[in-house]
Amino acid sequence: MGSCSRPIFAALCVWLAVVATAEDPYHFFEWHVSYGTISPLGTPQQGILINNKFPGPEINCTSNNNIIVNVFNELDEPLLLTWSGIQHRKNSWQDGTAGTMCPISPGHNYTYKFQVKDQIGTYIYFPTTALHRAAGGMGMIKVHSRPLIPVPFDNPAQEHAILLGDWYNKGHKTLKRALDAGRSIGKPDGIQINGKSSKVGDAAEPLLTMEAGKTYRLRVCNVGMRLSVNFRIQGHTMKLVEMEGSHTVQNVYDSMDIHVGQCMSLLITAQQTPKDYYFVASTRFFKQVLTSVATIRYASGNGPASSTLPPPPPENHGVAWSMNQFRSFRWNLTASAARPNPQGSYHYGQINITRTIKLASSRQVVDGKLRFAINGVSHVDPETPVKLAEYYGMADKVFKYDLVKDEPPKETNAKVVVAPSVKNATFRNFVEIIFENQEKMVQTWHLDGYSFFAVAIEPGRWSPDKRKSYNLQDAISRHTVQVYPNSWAAVMTTLDNAGMWNLRSEMRERAYLGQQLYLSVVSPEHSLRDEYNLPPTQLLCGIVKGKPNLALYS
Repeated sequence: MGSCSRPIFAALCVWLAVVATAEDPYHFFEWHVSYGTISPLGTPQQGILINNKFPGPEINCTSNNNIIVNVFNELDEPLLLTWSGIQHRKNSWQDGTAGTMCPISPGHNYTYKFQVKDQIGTYIYFPTTALHRAAGGMGMIKVHSRPLIPVPFDNPAQEHAILLGDWYNKGHKTLKRALDAGRSIGKPDGIQINGKSSKVGDAAEPLLTMEAGKTYRLRVCNVGMRLSVNFRIQGHTMKLVEMEGSHTVQNVYDSMDIHVGQCMSLLITAQQTPKDYYFVASTRFFKQVLTSVATIRYASGNGPASSTLPPPPPENHGVAWSMNQFRSFRWNLTASAARPNPQGSYHYGQINITRTIKLASSRQVVDGKLRFAINGVSHVDPETPVKLAEYYGMADKVFKYDLVKDEPPKETNAKVVVAPSVKNATFRNFVEIIFENQEKMVQTWHLDGYSFFAVAIEPGRWSPDKRKSYNLQDAISRHTVQVYPNSWAAVMTTLDNAGMWNLRSEMRERAYLGQQLYLSVVSPEHSLRDEYNLPPTQLLCGIVKGKPNLALYS
C-alpha cells in the first residue's frame, strides 16, 4: 500500500480527484504477477502468482472506497485482470476484459483505478487472458459495509476467505494449445481448497482455527474452470447471510451447492465437542466425484477429525435438490444495503419489462474445431478492443452490431458465425434476459457492470406464460446465475450503467471458445454524469494505437 506522495502514483492523483469522491478513502496496491511452482493437487506445475502468493492477495475494503492496483506483468504473455462483480459505475474502462482494455504487455505495468460504489459483499478477481485462470492469478475482494450502516448479524470473531474449485494438472499453455487445436480441455483432475488438496488422514495445516462458542464468517467462492461444487462441514450447520453483494434471509443449511464464479458468505458457530472437523468439497453433476478436505480445528481441541465424511446431496435427485436450494435463497428486504435505505425499497417486480432477450447456448464444430456459441454466434476478440473502437468512432472497422438476435435461431443446425459479438442495448431500459440450456451440463452466466434479480430457474423451455412462476418480490440481486441441464433461468435488471459490458459463460473453456458477448449501453446525452471519458493512462492498441486521448464527454 502507499500514498499519493509516492512517485509511482503521483501522476494519477489529479485525475482520481476528478472521478472519485474526495472524502472516500483510497487503498493502494502494487502487484507483481509472475510464474512460480505450485502444487494444488500434489503435482508440481507452473502457476501464476501475485506477489509470490497463490491464491493472490486479498483486497479488503469498505463500500465507496477507491481501489488503485498497479499491476506489473512479469509473465511472458499479455495479461488482464477482471474484478468480477465489481460494478465499475460509469467506468467499463477498468473492467479487465479483452473487449474493453488492451492487455498489459510482458515487462510492463498498468494501474487499475475504480471505486466500489454503493457495494458490499464477496467477489473475486482473476485473469481473463488466454487460460491464465487455470494457473492461478486469482484472489478475493471483500467489501464491508460502512460503519454507520447496520449489518443484519453480529460481528463474527473472524472472517476467512475460501477459494475452491476444480483444477487441472496440465499447465495453462497445454490447455490453451488443446483449445486452439479445436479440442476440449477434458476433465479436471481434482478439487483445490485455497491452493491445496488433501485426503482424509493427511497431516495438513488447518483451514481455520476456532474458539469454542464463537461465530465465524466464511466467505466462499468457486474459482474453478468447469464444475459445480458442494461443500459441507462435519458436525456443523451453516447460516447463509450474503450472496454476491446482497444480504440474504438467514436460512440454515447442512451443505451448499456453489457454481462456477459464484461467491457467498456463511456463519458457522463453534458449538461442537472441541476437536478437528473436516471441511469437505466435492464435485456435482459429474460422473467421477472429485473430493478434497481441509481441517477445521478447535483451539482447545483434542482429537483428529472423523474419517466418516458427511455425504453429498443425492445424485439421483441432484438437479432437483439443487434447484430447490436455489428457490430457498431470498433477499433480506429489511436489511440495509450499501446505502442506508433497506434492500427491499427497490420494487423491481413493479417495473414494466421493455425488452426480452432470450439466449441459448450451443456447442458445435466449426471448420473442424470446437466452438461454443450464443444464439448461433461465437465471439472472438479482435485486435482492437470493441469499446475503444466504439469510443473512437471506428466500430464499423472492427465489428458489426447485433449479430446475436433477441431470439435464438429456429433452425437447430443453423450455421455458427464466428466474429466479434456486440449487442446494442438501450440506456436505462428494464430488461429480462432468459438463459436457455439445452445441453447436458450445468452452466453459469455472469454479467459485468450490473447486478440482476435472478427471478426463476425451471426445467424445460421458457415461454412467456412462465413469468407466472417468477419471484417478483425478494429474488436475490446478484451477478451470476446457474442454468441446469435442459432448463432455463430468468433474470431482470435496469441497464443504468453506461459502458461496454461483458456477458459470458463462467466456464473458461466456453468463454475462450466464444460463449460470450458484449452489451453496448450508450447514454444518448454523452455526459460525464453517465460515463467517464477515456482515462489519460489507458493503453491503446490495434487500429487506435497512437491516437490522441479524446475527451468525448462533458
